[in-house]
Amino acid sequence: MPLGTYKEALSARSTEQKILDVSQDGGIVSSLLCYALDEGIIEGAVVAGTPDEDWRPIPTVVTSSDEVIAAAGTKYSMSPTLSALKEATRQYGLEKVGVVATPCQVQGLRKAKAYPFTRFVADKVNLIIGIYCMENFPMASLDTFATAKLGFDSLTDASKMDIGKGKFWLTKDGEDKGLAIKETHGYEQAGCNVCQDYVAEWADVSTGSVGSPDGWSTVLTRTDAGESVFKAAVDAGLIETKPMDDVKPGLPLLEKLAKGKKDKNTAERERRAKMGVRIPAIY
Repeated sequence: MPLGTYKEALSARSTEQKILDVSQDGGIVSSLLCYALDEGIIEGAVVAGTPDEDWRPIPTVVTSSDEVIAAAGTKYSMSPTLSALKEATRQYGLEKVGVVATPCQVQGLRKAKAYPFTRFVADKVNLIIGIYCMENFPMASLDTFATAKLGFDSLTDASKMDIGKGKFWLTKDGEDKGLAIKETHGYEQAGCNVCQDYVAEWADVSTGSVGSPDGWSTVLTRTDAGESVFKAAVDAGLIETKPMDDVKPGLPLLEKLAKGKKDKNTAERERRAKMGVRIPAIY
């Protein structure tokens, strides 16, 4: 099961233009957080906040829809998002917290909810939104892509960053420059080579662009909590949906990429095991 266990798969996008204007794809993460905040399902959320001028994402606690929208957009360097959980629960005093996380972070959070000595924080998390992730890049790698490979003077020259159609994209002065994904191999975070999860299988709801047309997101609802908040946001008119059978390229592409990551990284784990190399427990 390359996509893990899920209840329903849909192509979806926000109906609110102010969210679509700042979102990477269909604005699903922002829409779900805004709805959950407005309805009191959560009191705040921990997200990868707006990058500073060198594109380094900042773990951020958001407690309003305006703050959610200000933090919107995909970040391609790892944000230590879970480090802000203590701030959310202790400094902000939040009892119902949402978290937006990559697959590896979702795994860590689920384990934290199971361990007695971390549950006093993790048990206050009642909505986990997972983001599809093939790999993530250190800041030094992103700078190399910008300067050595795409001819920018600095990564700070870029106004937008994206991955799509087989390329890593940077935008400067309205002009897009793309680097083939195969040319980014070897620059990813070391842990990405042993992670087998592309679609955040342990989240309440997972989302990403793969499988849906431009401007839409593919959504997998996985738990009762994820299904409930997603359906409620749809019923409230904040999200519109299409059956995956009605869109191209559809689930087959998502399944192909998810299986490819599992197969490739399982082989790497086996190779390391034969050499006696220990794999971090989070994976």
